[in-house]
Amino acid sequence: MAFIGKANLLSRRAFLQRAAQLSFLGTAAPLAMNLAAFGEAAAFDTSDYKALVCVFLNGGNDHANTVVPYDTTNYDLYSAIRGGGSGRTQGGAALARADLAATALTPLTAQTLTDNMQYALAPELTSLKSLFSAGKLAVQLNVGPLLTPLTLAQYNSSNRTAYPLPPKLFSHNDQQSIWQSLASEGARAGWGGRLADLALSGNSTSSLTCISASGNAVYLSGKTAVQYEIGTGGATAINGIVGPKFGRSDLSNALRTMITSSSANLMENEYNKVTTRSIALQSVVTSALSGVNLTTNFHPNGGANKLADQLKIVARLIGARTALGVKRQVFFVSLGGFDNHDGLMTNHPRLMGLLNEAMGQFYQATVELGVASKVTTFTASDFGRTLSYNGDGTDHGWGGHHFVMGGAVKGGQFYGTAPHVAINTDDQVGQGRLLPSTSVDQLAATLATWFGVSASELPTVLPNIGRFATSNLGFMA
Repeated sequence: MAFIGKANLLSRRAFLQRAAQLSFLGTAAPLAMNLAAFGEAAAFDTSDYKALVCVFLNGGNDHANTVVPYDTTNYDLYSAIRGGGSGRTQGGAALARADLAATALTPLTAQTLTDNMQYALAPELTSLKSLFSAGKLAVQLNVGPLLTPLTLAQYNSSNRTAYPLPPKLFSHNDQQSIWQSLASEGARAGWGGRLADLALSGNSTSSLTCISASGNAVYLSGKTAVQYEIGTGGATAINGIVGPKFGRSDLSNALRTMITSSSANLMENEYNKVTTRSIALQSVVTSALSGVNLTTNFHPNGGANKLADQLKIVARLIGARTALGVKRQVFFVSLGGFDNHDGLMTNHPRLMGLLNEAMGQFYQATVELGVASKVTTFTASDFGRTLSYNGDGTDHGWGGHHFVMGGAVKGGQFYGTAPHVAINTDDQVGQGRLLPSTSVDQLAATLATWFGVSASELPTVLPNIGRFATSNLGFMA
């Protein structure tokens, strides 16, 4: 990123402060109608294209059956805690060791992890294993929401002023919000949206900076940036506008006039201005997508895969980046079903198969488009889950393991600290709930730096980043 002078930085921050005063108008816009951001944002130098894609696993992914201890010593500990069968066979909530052989991970550069840990991926994650071996996928170990670094003693302390905890730990809605916004449920801005605030003016069509293919997500809301929602088939038109209402063009024209005309009422006028932009964007997006034809098969295994469908439309939008006039974009997609208190050994392998197909084919699409090094994809989830099992599944946890994928990723390596395979060590808070050794802020800061955010601007995106020893975890080239 080009050098930013002090005067320009102060000007930018002043602009953001002024924009924040008007941000309430953005919340008045109906997201269901794909409404766009209101204004242009502060300057953000963009000499090339970059996109950040968040793959959110709703419900709390069982990280221990995603990135699995594989060396015999640590596997045996894992199997014993999870009720594995004799002879290292599947049992309880433990996978069979033999089933992990094809997805065992060998770092491209030798690493010595905690207790000489070796890992394998879930047996279904064959494509992600190949990407790891090719240096295009990294594993970030034990990452989760933190307000400040914590030891187990500090976690157990009654001094919450000195050792604050993320609010409402182990709650689905709140932890989803904290991962996406660094604040509990009800937050109005996410760190993806705050990234976009800085990038808006680098895009000639700034309204297409933040795009969700998975409905409303606080991750994409900024002070000025407002997410644009898109369906897996493309832009969603406003009913009654694209075609005659009840077969009558006069009704359609009347509806268009009613929802786009200027008004003396401030709120109504802003509502109508944004609706006008939404209608215009529908034709812009539809036209741009018509010129993108991918040969990558997003369903090589056949069958339904909603995550693959979402990532396919993201890939098509990236393919249309020139026609859309964008240099920086932030995307959100999601896959549900991970709250496996029961049925873990039936549900989780199926979900891993969907994740493997969707992410693997998305990476191939970025290669086809020639932007593999310009697109970085990462996973996130409400929380990890307990290492101990409850008889048919696992319960809510805290830290977990996640993937970062892309041509600019320093892959084939593990980042962070591997936790002990235990339920009573100082890196977990009971039942094998991991006490995160890496914060979401640090993960986000590493991605933001690659995206083009300067060190001086990081606190505007991640207010707590100064509490952590490093803002760069090293997994980006």
